[in-house]
Amino acid sequence: MNRKSIYLKLLVILLFSTFLVGCSTNSASQIDTGVQSSLIAEENVSTLISDIVTYDNDDYYSDWKNENPNYIELNGTAAQIKGSGVEVKDSRITITKAGVYVLSGKLNNGQIIVDVQDKGIVRLVLNGVEINSADNAPIYVKNAGKTILTLQDGTENFISDGAKYALEAASSDEPNAAIYSKDSITINGNGTATVRGNYNNGITSKDDLKITGGNIKIYATDDGLMGRDAVVVKDGNISIEAGGDGIKSSNDTDASKGFIAIEGGSFDIKSGKDGFQAETSLLINSGTFVITSGGGSTNTSTYTIATEEQSAKAVKASTEIVINGGTFNMDSADDAIHSNGNVAIAGGDITITAGDDGIHADSAIVAEGGKINIAKSYEGIESSIVTIAAGEIYIVASDDGINIAGGNDGSAVNGRPGQNSFSTSSNNKLNISGGYVVVDSTGDGLDSNGSIYMSGGTVLVSGPTANMNGALDYDGVFEISGGFLIAAGSSGMAQVPSEQSTQNSILMYYPQVQQAGVIVNLKDSTGKTIVTFAPKKEYQSVAISSPEIKKNTAYTLYSGGASTGSGNDGLYTDGEYKGGAKIVDFTVSKSVTWMSETGETTAKSFRQGGGKGPGMGERPNRPEKGTPPPMNQ
Repeated sequence: MNRKSIYLKLLVILLFSTFLVGCSTNSASQIDTGVQSSLIAEENVSTLISDIVTYDNDDYYSDWKNENPNYIELNGTAAQIKGSGVEVKDSRITITKAGVYVLSGKLNNGQIIVDVQDKGIVRLVLNGVEINSADNAPIYVKNAGKTILTLQDGTENFISDGAKYALEAASSDEPNAAIYSKDSITINGNGTATVRGNYNNGITSKDDLKITGGNIKIYATDDGLMGRDAVVVKDGNISIEAGGDGIKSSNDTDASKGFIAIEGGSFDIKSGKDGFQAETSLLINSGTFVITSGGGSTNTSTYTIATEEQSAKAVKASTEIVINGGTFNMDSADDAIHSNGNVAIAGGDITITAGDDGIHADSAIVAEGGKINIAKSYEGIESSIVTIAAGEIYIVASDDGINIAGGNDGSAVNGRPGQNSFSTSSNNKLNISGGYVVVDSTGDGLDSNGSIYMSGGTVLVSGPTANMNGALDYDGVFEISGGFLIAAGSSGMAQVPSEQSTQNSILMYYPQVQQAGVIVNLKDSTGKTIVTFAPKKEYQSVAISSPEIKKNTAYTLYSGGASTGSGNDGLYTDGEYKGGAKIVDFTVSKSVTWMSETGETTAKSFRQGGGKGPGMGERPNRPEKGTPPPMNQ
């Protein structure tokens, strides 16, 4: 395996690009989103994986019958050997030489041990076997340069251990899995292996664990699949039920190791802790993923104190997560996608139901492709820098839809909900240059403990109904130079993009709460519709920004009525609007126009120019998991 530094490669792809965006001057027009997009596109995940992972010919299935195989025919408590390189002592069968070994039959309370002192390559062909051991690893690779575990086509193979091991040294934790290897191991073929790790893990490698094929079913008391230095999957069908993590790489002493790289395959994971847990990086290029962690989003209260031992994320990495493609269905008690560093999503179809955040990164999140549907979350997307350049994003959140704040999440590895360590900083930024974003939030829709910059894309917010929160909430500035924004919600904390913006905006305050689905329609003096939008929830304010809102131009705002067009997410882009009541006529004369039913008005004092209002102070701490967010009266 090529040991080029993953961190340095991702520094080019993600960290450098978000640094450029994060450190840009306070002007939406100066955000270098083109640099960011081109960097990620040029160095895609497939190329990145090929730079850090190499496959040998023997990693793939081959016709072992032409490789001068040795045959081990298991017969209950011993075996018959056809060939050489095998020592049999009662039910302990030890392979001592490199070569191909074909196993068939049943072995009760025994072991297959690989102990090749010259570190040669050993291929074990599982050709219809049932191997169990009451007190040790049924397959134990003690010494080998590399072991290939081939699942013969058309065969079913069963490996299981007991709940208690009789280890050579009382202080040793080796072996600790039904299939255990101290060296690199590869699994290939098209047969089926059912592995039951009753003592601890299902399959463990102290080095690299590669899978290029096979149907693998794992039931484990602790972790399902574990490769200390790396877990790499090219193809295969993998089903895991684990009390601990589903798939894990744990090397925390070498920045070029401890990663997980997925290029394809099918994964069905039910884990008591994290579904995927990478000590450094998690890279996904393709595949199909169904992940339920910690019992799913309905089990959030179990993880009130989110420590490392109790972490129940769907996918988690300490350094970075990069997703380029694949189909995902994640149901997590904790965050669904969580990185202690950065997250980059360039493609894929991702569906999330999360007990806590949908997507969280302590440092930065970049979205530039794919479809993300966060159907349930506490906060939808959360990081100190979030950049949205492309793709579709749908968010349902019981608190904030997108939350921009620096520091560690209160529900992260070493925190407790209610002890949120996020903070306000001028370095905190939400950058939107493209894409299609729909937010349905009980708390703030777009919330930045810093600033917001928008130069393109479409953002639709059906925000809070309670006045303690706003559809838009920022502490610094919200500079908009392009794109389309409509944000509907309560009026008590309503904000609109900043006056220094180069694109014009309006904010309408209604004297009464408007019911969900009541259309907002804006027309210019010629009768041309600028926007027709039906908010998903009741609202008392609407902020609108569009390139079609021009200075020194007259407009009319209507309410109610209907549209003959087809509405997507409440936004009508075709058809004819009719039957509504005129609310107000007005003329746009500056970048931000505040409106009421009587005409142009001034901004509410605590929202003029952005920032928290008098008496607002710090935002409340995150409640205990499993507890609904506080509602305002």
